[in-house]
Amino acid sequence: MRQEFTRPAFSFAVDGTAVDVSAIHREGEMAPILFLHGFGSTKEDYADIVRYAEFSGHPFIAYDAPGCGETRCADLSAICIPFLVDTALAVLERVGFDRFHLIGHSMGGLTALMLAHRRPERVLSFVDIEGNIAPEDCFLSRQIVEYPRDSAGQFFDDFIERTRHAPAYASALYAASLRHKVRSDAVGPIFRSMVDLSDNGDLMSKFLGLPFPRMFMYGEQNASLSYLKHIQEQGVVLAEISNCGHFPMYSNPVAMWKAIAMLHQRAG
Repeated sequence: MRQEFTRPAFSFAVDGTAVDVSAIHREGEMAPILFLHGFGSTKEDYADIVRYAEFSGHPFIAYDAPGCGETRCADLSAICIPFLVDTALAVLERVGFDRFHLIGHSMGGLTALMLAHRRPERVLSFVDIEGNIAPEDCFLSRQIVEYPRDSAGQFFDDFIERTRHAPAYASALYAASLRHKVRSDAVGPIFRSMVDLSDNGDLMSKFLGLPFPRMFMYGEQNASLSYLKHIQEQGVVLAEISNCGHFPMYSNPVAMWKAIAMLHQRAG
């Protein structure tokens, strides 16, 4: 049987911190794709790209962010969004992607935004799947402020339980694997960085200033986000995913992949 993707590993240092990255990768002749997963998820969120003919021939890389999945990080307290951006740039160097389509979900969407803002000349298009672009997007990460606990483990236990009972598509499914996909000591640093950037990072201006095709994807349960009409008027393509909350890759993956393929076709 033809191997549809490989599972490479990359070792390097980010700001002096040793990182061993676990990835999935495919080679190809067309425009490459970089995938960045969200908090509490892993590279496997995107593995089904190999099942969709629209993406045949496109090389891609998806990997577990530091503190998540099978990737190891020597200092979990060092993890923040700038750290994750530097990790992404190091992975891109290892696989030799010069220009690429960029796709990020939630935490990965925020990481992708900061990467695209830093190196816009390398990005062909950007699909932002409910990544943070405004303070209101911190419905998960702001819990680090709203529900303080004495230890990282206690906060994470409570976070998982709240998520399990949240009235949104796929929340219980997402909560069931959180303990296996994220190290508890990484949660606080990641969440605090996301909140700080969402409140103080001028993310909306950064997003709207990007000079290539952009899509903002969101679940129908989040159609009340206050900025949707504004970003559409500024040229951002909106993709509302039916029967979905924050996790299209779990609730309606067929619609997610169809929307991504549409933007890539538009971007040429």
